[in-house]
Amino acid sequence: MSNLVSFDGRVVIIGFGSLGPGVLPLLLRHFNLDASRVTIITAEERGHDIADKYGVTFINDPLTPDNYRDRLIPLLKQGDFLLNVSVDVSSVALIELAWEVGAFYLDTCIEPWAGGYTDPSLTPSERTNYALRETALKLKAAGKQPTAIITNGANPGLVSFFTKQALLDIARDTGVETVVPQTRTQWAELAEKLGIKTIHVAERDTQVSASQPKQVGEFVNTWSIDGFVGEGCQPAELGWGSHERHFPHDGRRHDFGSDCAIYLMRPGASTMVRTWTPNEGPFQGFLVTHNESISIADYFTLKDGDALRYRPTVHYAYHPCDAAVLSVHELAGKTWQQQPKQRLMMKEITDGVDELGVLLMGHAKGAYWYGSQLSIHQARELCPHNNATSLQVTATILAGMVWALENPRLGLVEPDEMDFQRCLEIARPYLGPVVGVYTDWTPLERREELFPEDLDRDDPWQFKNFRVV
Repeated sequence: MSNLVSFDGRVVIIGFGSLGPGVLPLLLRHFNLDASRVTIITAEERGHDIADKYGVTFINDPLTPDNYRDRLIPLLKQGDFLLNVSVDVSSVALIELAWEVGAFYLDTCIEPWAGGYTDPSLTPSERTNYALRETALKLKAAGKQPTAIITNGANPGLVSFFTKQALLDIARDTGVETVVPQTRTQWAELAEKLGIKTIHVAERDTQVSASQPKQVGEFVNTWSIDGFVGEGCQPAELGWGSHERHFPHDGRRHDFGSDCAIYLMRPGASTMVRTWTPNEGPFQGFLVTHNESISIADYFTLKDGDALRYRPTVHYAYHPCDAAVLSVHELAGKTWQQQPKQRLMMKEITDGVDELGVLLMGHAKGAYWYGSQLSIHQARELCPHNNATSLQVTATILAGMVWALENPRLGLVEPDEMDFQRCLEIARPYLGPVVGVYTDWTPLERREELFPEDLDRDDPWQFKNFRVV
């Protein structure tokens, strides 16, 4: 791929931690973009050397509610692109500013201002991604503003595209005649017809550093540590399906919004679920809150009047790299007070794969995983300043920015509403092997013979069967 889209504006990148350095070479490679038209605003010195290497302006000056307008308005004009890959900077505030000056916008997560995830003055419901999403969706009322894409990274983002492709694959392989749906209702009707009950974003990261193991008092991860800790300390969240008949004892509903999701009265980083990927097989992952758990469930909802007819249960099931698992256990043991040291694994990684995909369950063939199996070695060959985890995100950022420029006046957009085929076409060269695999695994596997439990054996796809703690 060479230039993917004509673009003569400026790009302002907010944040330059785990994603900024990896997306910068992609933008310079695939946009007709000179380094003089790129500005980075960040909250730390990390990545300054990379910015200097490319000749890009680097400003270490954290954005706050008091200064963000003064910092950004002089840097943006109509037709420019504001790319937000930061933490602790309000997505809603940035979108409103971008529209004020006529700029495009994209982020990978709906962020509040600093402290929003753990603010003790807010109820657990108000600290959820469900609440953040509902606030952001109010911006849809603004209509045909410059396209602003929210939550378009690997997950959320790429996994919404994977879900649609997986549905078409299952329809083909089970003899269900279909054409590619063109509307939200048609997609939901296809999922209902196929019998999809549960969708996991099932991810196993095996990247490892043989020379630098995790140290005591250190949080190690392959992507943003502040981002992971922030979402891990939020309540666990999941889209709640129409087939569920066992409401969790610690589950709660929201008293506002679409009512497509619930939350649990415990942090996501202390909630485990059973899942499956092709390379790893069965494993246990964290049920960490993510926007796609809510947006995918909402997108595939069907109602008869006000009565719910169909919705799949959707949630994340994440086994991060082993060093991050140890870091989370230490974090929990310190009553969720983050370790004094952080290390983002990049150059020291010696091996491993980030296996990220969607596991669709309940259809005629049982379960189907579709996704990316990108290794660290492939990632390094494909694009500098990336590991396997970051490249799955930055490739999707690239796809989203191209799509926004090709569709310039759509206002606020979620990945579920985008052209999944076009976005996969752009991202796929950077995703390593993209595979679809069927399995006869269920969460009941070996449970009876090892430890008899209170399970629903009539329907293996009930949430209570997936949940561990």
